This record gives sequence, structure tokens and C-alpha cells, in this order.
Amino acid sequence: MASPITSSFQTSNLRSAFLGERRGFTVYSVPAAHVGFLKKTVECKESRIGKQPIEVPTNVTLKLEGQALEVKGPLGQLSMTYPREVLLEKEESGFLRVKKAMETRRANQMHGLFRTLTDNMVVGVSKGFEKRLQLVGVGYRATLEGRILVLSLGFSHPVRMDIPDGIQVKVEENTRIIVSGYDKSVIGQFAASIRKWRPPEPYKGKGVKYADEIVRRKEGKAGKKK
Repeated sequence: MASPITSSFQTSNLRSAFLGERRGFTVYSVPAAHVGFLKKTVECKESRIGKQPIEVPTNVTLKLEGQALEVKGPLGQLSMTYPREVLLEKEESGFLRVKKAMETRRANQMHGLFRTLTDNMVVGVSKGFEKRLQLVGVGYRATLEGRILVLSLGFSHPVRMDIPDGIQVKVEENTRIIVSGYDKSVIGQFAASIRKWRPPEPYKGKGVKYADEIVRRKEGKAGKKK
């Protein structure tokens, strides 16, 4: 007596053969044990940014404990914990290198990213960063009240923003704002939050824009020709 598995397999073969003859083509069934899968090794190229060494100034001290790095300089102190895909090595020449701990696609992506973040930490505590914004529009003004930035942007009430710790804000001629500090991410986030209140519009260019930002202008709607 044939087993249920054998009988079902024969029935499927007969059905496939019948359909093949009826439709004008031959159907072949391949046992699952004969199906193979090709295994391809992914080769990850080394990041051009990640392989560059990081120069550490003499006024900056590094403290490396496992995957945690602490950077201290004249402007402040920053720390970061690195994932297991990357390794940090401090050379005798004073340079700092970020290397891959494994050959995977994720490690290749983390390599360049964390090299850039590490360089931003070193430059931030030694030289610092700054972001400049400009207010364009009639009546648009900015003033400082202690650690509070007050913006007049055409609303019914002034916008008051608390300045985060670790950054400094200067206002020049009531229309230019300079955000500076040692943490690049905090500076960029605060500058973006200022710009978010009144992004520059494309017709007259009114709003809050970065000093080096180019606003693409649009032509206004033309009136109906008589």
C-alpha cells in the first residue's frame, strides 16, 4: 500500500503533466532536496572618510575606556559610546584612528559616521562651532533677555526661546543671530528650531534663513491682462 506522501506526490506529477499537455508546454517538478542556494560573500570597501586619521591638539585630552571615549578641551567636555562595529586606537604620534572591528556592511557604514562624529568632538572642545542666521522682513527683530532669545516675526506675540546650556547666542544689529558652542549637534538643533518659526518664503524671501543659505525665488502671479 502506497503511503499518503507518495500518492500525493504522484497525483501532483500527473496533474502537472496533464496541464502541460493541455496547454502545450511541459511541466517538470524538482524535488525539494535538489534545490540549492548560492551563497555570495559581500565585500565592503573601506570608507574614504573613516580611514583618515584625526589630529588631536595639544590642549585636548582623551580618555578611552573600552568603547567609551571622553574628550576634554578648553571649551568644554564631550563623551560618546561607540558600537561594537568600530574600534578606537590612539597612536604614539598623537593621531586618533577609528577602525572597523568586523567586515560587514553595517560596520562599513558606522566607520565613516563615527569618524566624523569623533572629529566633531575634538574640533568642538578645542576651536568650537558657530551657526549664523539672518532675519529678513519688515519689523523682524531679535533681542536677548539674559538666557532667553526674543524674536519678533510678525506674530501677534513675540517668540521667546530658552537658550540651552553649553551654547552662546549673540545678536548683531537686531537682525543677525550667531549661535556658537562646542557641541555641533546642539548648535545645529537650536539654529534649526529658530529657523522653524518662520522659514524663508520663496516670493519675497521673508523669514529666518541661514547666512549662507540660498533661497530659490519664484515669480509672483501676474495680473490679468486687459
